Amino acid sequence: MNSSVPLHLRLLLPALALGLGVALDFIQPVGLLAATLFISIVLLGDHRRPQWLWWLLGLATSIALAAHLVPGFLPTTLALPQRFSLDADPVAIRLSWDKLLVGLTLLAWWLGQRPQHSLSLRKAWHVMIATLIVVPTLALALGLVAWQPKWPDGLWLWLLINLGVAVLAEELLFRAWLQPCLVKRLGAWPGVLLTAALFGAAHIPFSPLFALVAAVAGLGYGLAFHYSGRLHLAIVLHGAVNLTHMLLLSYPLRLA
Repeated sequence: MNSSVPLHLRLLLPALALGLGVALDFIQPVGLLAATLFISIVLLGDHRRPQWLWWLLGLATSIALAAHLVPGFLPTTLALPQRFSLDADPVAIRLSWDKLLVGLTLLAWWLGQRPQHSLSLRKAWHVMIATLIVVPTLALALGLVAWQPKWPDGLWLWLLINLGVAVLAEELLFRAWLQPCLVKRLGAWPGVLLTAALFGAAHIPFSPLFALVAAVAGLGYGLAFHYSGRLHLAIVLHGAVNLTHMLLLSYPLRLA
């Protein structure tokens, strides 16, 4: 597996975040141990056999960390709860160190992969435009959100955390790690659809209807990646959908 970025340089991405979190006491010893194990599995186990076991371990540990199921990580509150929309609950801006480490570790792994083949950039752009229209429209039609244009205080901080932590980790986990494996085993459409369904299922704790909207969005992200072979387009699309949600609609969700 050829890489333009040597492994020791890619290791710096999660290692620096891990060291900073430990130094600031937001990552405790058990978290340090879990994170070190996770980084080792993902970045040092790629050539181990059997390959399926390495992939499953990486998937399981990524999910556990991203879902905050592993002890030893304390979120950092960067902004106190703020009501972004009149019809929604207040939201605090927090940095989740465990999810940050998932994103940076998988990014370090991804930078070591061969470039993906592009099937059709034109189709990818069509999918991106359609996703930006369909997802907010569906959320409005289901009553999950209402029209609430705004430019809130703290927008840039929100965007930094949302794009640099949540979106990065989710796209690397679902589109870079999960989708290619499912596409390889099941075929293009079944693999992309199943990945989108699993992405939606991950959002069920918010509400079943929100999970449906997330699945539709995930289909758009997955097709953009599948057609273009470029993960950054899926990341940009995901960030654009989230930014549209923040700037134009109830955020996070309309109160019942």
